Amino acid sequence: MRAWYMDELLTDQREPHMTIPPQFLDENQLFERTGVEYFSINANAFADDAKLQALRKSRGYSYEDEITCSKECLADYEEKLKSFFTEHLHTDEEIRLVLDGSGYFDVRSDKEDDKWIRIEVVAGDLIVIPSGIYHRFTLDMKNYIKAKRYFVGEPVWLPYNRPADDMSCRKIYLKKLSDGFKSG
Repeated sequence: MRAWYMDELLTDQREPHMTIPPQFLDENQLFERTGVEYFSINANAFADDAKLQALRKSRGYSYEDEITCSKECLADYEEKLKSFFTEHLHTDEEIRLVLDGSGYFDVRSDKEDDKWIRIEVVAGDLIVIPSGIYHRFTLDMKNYIKAKRYFVGEPVWLPYNRPADDMSCRKIYLKKLSDGFKSG
């Protein structure tokens, strides 16, 4: 996992878009500024990965599925990518384990500067995007990612496009941001 502040001038959403000079964040800085958690998982043997099993048990991830995003595998590919890249939030955490390929999750930094932080994910990266944070997703120039999605209970997969500041999940997120995030 690599994370950095983005150049706001997007010409092609699938390019890295780093600020000049690049401002990288390590996983602790990313967590402190956004609440996004990162875990390294063995993508080739994820079903037997002890760290993943412990994470699933401790956080109650009881449902999973798999998604492949590519021109060949995703119906209405271009429209799906546009919807994934529209800034939104969810009422539940978004948990993704990349099995193959790569892409970018963009999340908003703290409320004061409201800048985009781009998170590059590749095989073996598991990220947990907290409920209530504005974010978006795009593929990189390879146009392919295969990922496991985990949920607590049956998936509720409704994006709420920005602005959604009056939603309770957003208010809870901002309170956690203000108080400081606690892992797990």
